[in-house]
Amino acid sequence: MKSNIFKIFTLAALGVTALAGSVSIANTEELRIVGWGGTTQAAHKPAYFEPFTQETGIKVVEDEWSGEKAKIRAMVETGNITWDVVQVEGPTVDQGCEEGLFEELDWSRITDKANMVDGTVKKCGAGILIWSVIFAYDGDKITGDVPQNWADFWNVEKWPGKRGLRGKPKPMLEIALMADGVAKEDVYNVLSTPEGVDQAFAKLDELKPNILWWKAGAEPQQRLGAGDVAMTAAYNAWVYRIADEEGKNFKMVWDGNQFSTDYWTIIKGSPNIDAAYKFLELSMRPDRQAVFFNKVTYGWTAKGTGEFVDEKVLPHLPTYGSNMDNALETSGAFWLEHGESLEKRFQAWMAK
Repeated sequence: MKSNIFKIFTLAALGVTALAGSVSIANTEELRIVGWGGTTQAAHKPAYFEPFTQETGIKVVEDEWSGEKAKIRAMVETGNITWDVVQVEGPTVDQGCEEGLFEELDWSRITDKANMVDGTVKKCGAGILIWSVIFAYDGDKITGDVPQNWADFWNVEKWPGKRGLRGKPKPMLEIALMADGVAKEDVYNVLSTPEGVDQAFAKLDELKPNILWWKAGAEPQQRLGAGDVAMTAAYNAWVYRIADEEGKNFKMVWDGNQFSTDYWTIIKGSPNIDAAYKFLELSMRPDRQAVFFNKVTYGWTAKGTGEFVDEKVLPHLPTYGSNMDNALETSGAFWLEHGESLEKRFQAWMAK
C-alpha cells in the first residue's frame, strides 16, 4: 500500500496522471522566447506567442534581454541552454553565426526564401521586423516649402530651430555624409576611409551648435511635441505612436532613412528545436505579421503582409510604397570592424 501511494505521488510530481489503471504523460512542452521587452514584445503576444500556443499546444515562456551576447555564449559553452528563440539585431546574427552560437537554419522548415523581403534571410536568422531612423517635423509649425532630405535637415537658415540627433556615431555619421551629398550606395565606401570619417565629423561640426542630443527612443518625439526642436532624427515607429496617441501632426521624411532588420535566431543546442522551427514558420506568415505591424509600425519581412495591414497605418511603415526608395541599410560588418574606434572619437567630439 505504501509503495502504491509513493508511486502516485511520484507520478504526480512528474506531471503524470493515473486514470482507471492507465498512465498518461501531460503535455509539458514549452518554448522559451526572448525579446527586447516593451511595446515590441507586447505586440509579439497577440501576433505570434498566443496563436502559436493555440495552434500547437506548446507553452511560450517569455524573457527579455538587452543584447548581452556573452550570456548566449555561456549557455552554448556550458550546454545549459535556458533560451530557445532570441530576437537579435543583424550584426549579432552574423557574429553569433560565425561563433557557432546560433543554429544554421533549414529554411525548408520555415518558408520559401522567395516569400521574404530582400535582406531578411540569413544563414542563422529569420527576419522579423525592419525599423528605420527617419527625421520628423511638426506639420502644424512647418508648412508650405517643407524639408525633403538630410541636406534640408542641416539648413537652419531656411528652417530655424534646434535639431535632435542621437548621441551615438551609428547612424549619425552615415546621416552626416548623406547630408553632405554622398549617395547612399557610396556611404560606407567613403566612411571606410580616414578622409571620409573626417568629412562626416566636419559636417556634424556645421550643425553642432544647434544639436540637442537624445539617448532613449521616446525622447525625440517628446522634444518635438514640446517645441524644443524644429526637426529630429527618430525611430519611425515611435514617431507614429506618439502622433497617433497625442493627436500630433508629425510628418516623417523617408528620403535617406537608415534601416536595420531584427531577426529570430535559434540558440545552438536548443532542446526544443522542432518547436522553434514551428514558431519561426508561424512568424513568417503574412497574416500573423500584420497583427504585429498594426500595433507597431515597423516594416514587415514577409511579402504580402501589407494586404492585411490597416490602411490608416500602412503609409507609416518602412516597407510601404516608396518609403524605401532611397533608404540606406545599416552595415553590420562595418560597425563590427570600426564601431569601437568611432565610438571613442564620437564621444570625445561631443564633449568638446
